[in-house]
Amino acid sequence: MGKLDINKKAKEDSLLSTAYKLFTTKGVSKTSVSDIANSAGVAKGTFYLYFKDKYDLKNRLVAHHSSRLFKNALEELYATGKKFSFNEKIIFIIDSILDQLDTNRSLLTFISKNLSWGVFKHALTSPVHGDDIDFLSIYSEMLADAPSDLDEPEIMLFMIVELISSTCYSAILYSEPADLAKLKPYLYRCVNNIIDSHVSKPQPEQETQQ
Repeated sequence: MGKLDINKKAKEDSLLSTAYKLFTTKGVSKTSVSDIANSAGVAKGTFYLYFKDKYDLKNRLVAHHSSRLFKNALEELYATGKKFSFNEKIIFIIDSILDQLDTNRSLLTFISKNLSWGVFKHALTSPVHGDDIDFLSIYSEMLADAPSDLDEPEIMLFMIVELISSTCYSAILYSEPADLAKLKPYLYRCVNNIIDSHVSKPQPEQETQQ
């Protein structure tokens, strides 16, 4: 990487880290592009060389931090050296991510308030930035390990993402309707039910009429 590329990467990283601090303290709506550029020590015009607007930057941050959570979870999974079923693998990853968010509640607040299916799908289909994880390849690999064909896997993933994000925010921050430890068994039962409902089942053979 040449000096010019190093400088460009440094400016981009500065904008990302500065924006994250501002978004998690002031909020996205109260943070302007000028605030981000000034705090990062770059001209406002420089900002637009990297991002379309602050919401484009916000989506990058959500994808980046989600990628780090997922990467940590996968490393924990592989470190066990165990062979997991498809359902067990999904539950293990979710459990690791929830535990990480439980210890980083500012990140939980940021992701939960800004995570949408559109952002998540964008992370699945967009080019990988830096050391972010390739969601699409990992997702495809996991589907390939499924015991049988899955019916509408995108709908399945959507349901799981919505379930996790809508229930765990209150459980972690406010212990409502219960704390995370108490909620987990019920949550994972629901996740298993969602996955199982998308497993294609062979149609029963109809008896031939004589």
